[in-house]
Amino acid sequence: MNLPINTFKHAILTGKTQLGCWSGLSSHITVEVLANAGFDWLLLDTEHSPNELPMVHSQLQAISQGSAHPIVRPAWNDTVIIKRLLDVGAQTLLIPFVQDADEARRAVAATRYPPLGVRGYSAAARASDYGRVKDYAKQCEEEICVLVQVETPQAIANIEEIAAVEGVDGIFIGPGDLAAAMGHIGNPKHPEVIAAIEQAIRRIRASGKPAGILSPDEAMARHYIEVGSMFTAVGSDIGILARNAEALAGRFKHPQ
Repeated sequence: MNLPINTFKHAILTGKTQLGCWSGLSSHITVEVLANAGFDWLLLDTEHSPNELPMVHSQLQAISQGSAHPIVRPAWNDTVIIKRLLDVGAQTLLIPFVQDADEARRAVAATRYPPLGVRGYSAAARASDYGRVKDYAKQCEEEICVLVQVETPQAIANIEEIAAVEGVDGIFIGPGDLAAAMGHIGNPKHPEVIAAIEQAIRRIRASGKPAGILSPDEAMARHYIEVGSMFTAVGSDIGILARNAEALAGRFKHPQ
C-alpha cells in the first residue's frame, strides 16, 4: 500500500494555481457534493464552524471520491488538535493566527515525528490506511503540507521570518481578521486593507513561498490572483447556499 500523493502540495510548489472553496457547513454530504464541482481544493473549517473530529473524519471519507484536495483548518495552532487531524488522514493543514517564526516552527513541529518534531506516533491510524502503509512514519513528511495563516499587521510584518521556517509550504492571508486588526472590521475591501494584502502577497512570493487568500467577491479574487495568489478560495458553501436561496426566493416574491 502506497502513501497518497498530496496533489495540492506538489501543485503549489511547482507554481500551479489552485482554485478553492470554503466548506463551513460541517457536513459530509455538502463536501461530497462539492468534491467533484471542479475546485482544486476544499477547506474543511473547524475554527469558525461547528465541526468536530468525527465529522471531519466523515468529510475526509466523502471527499476521497472526488477530485478536490481537502485542506483542514484546525481551531488553533495546537499540537494535540493537529495530531488528531493528521491521524484521521488530513495531509494539508491551514494553521490559523500564526504571528511569528516561533509560532510557525511550533506548527511545523506538530506535524513531524521525533526527532524532527513532536507528533505522537500511532501504528494503525487512518493516515497510514490502518497500518497498511508500512513506512508511513518515514514517508509522510513528504506529503504533509503546512500552510500558515497571517491575519494581523504584526504577522504581516513578520512574513519573511515566517517564510524562512523550514517546513512552511505556503502562507495564507486572512482578510477578515486583518481588516479587523487594521480598524476596518467587516470591510476587507477598504483601500488600506487591499493595499496591505497586495503588498503581503508580493512579499510572500518574493520570499519564495506560495501565497493564498479567500475572497468571495469574484472581482477581488481575480485581482488577487493577478497580484500573485496561488491558492485562492473564491467562495464558500454557506455563501453559495444562502445567497442563491435568497436570490431564488426574491425572483418569485419580487418579480421584475
